[in-house]
Amino acid sequence: MGEVNPAKVLVLGLGNVLLQDEGLGVKALKRLLDQYHLPDNVRVMDGGTLGMHLFPYLDGCTHLLILDAVETDSPPGTSARIAGLDLEQALSRKLSMHQAGVPELLAVGRLVGNLPAQVVVCGLQPETVNWGLDLSPTIAGQVDRLVSLAIEELRCWGIQMKLNSEES
Repeated sequence: MGEVNPAKVLVLGLGNVLLQDEGLGVKALKRLLDQYHLPDNVRVMDGGTLGMHLFPYLDGCTHLLILDAVETDSPPGTSARIAGLDLEQALSRKLSMHQAGVPELLAVGRLVGNLPAQVVVCGLQPETVNWGLDLSPTIAGQVDRLVSLAIEELRCWGIQMKLNSEES
């Protein structure tokens, strides 16, 4: 019998899909679900722009993976993986494109002792956050790379996934 992974993972896709590249996290999460079958110990959630309202969903999670558009002062489409001490430093400035979002959520989680042991943000530097339903061409061409970063992170956490095309 195979080893059971005790991790309880929450994968959050964040962003406002009405503001072009700001909706990246939500769209990347959908692509991930379209391509992969995730095990029962991995919950996924379209967190949209809920910010602090996501706090109850951290309860019981050992690992949190956030997919989002992230402000890194880099060229559009540049990927970012932010974790550990880098995450701490990033909290001191606006990490997410959301007004009250990731930094506040994680700060409150830390304050009340409800922060997962592993927290990683994977994202891309947006090109535009103007009104519109479609990602900019630059960012649309990078969604699969963001999904690959998410899959790599989940595998590092011991999560075994199958491509949906492998399902019988």
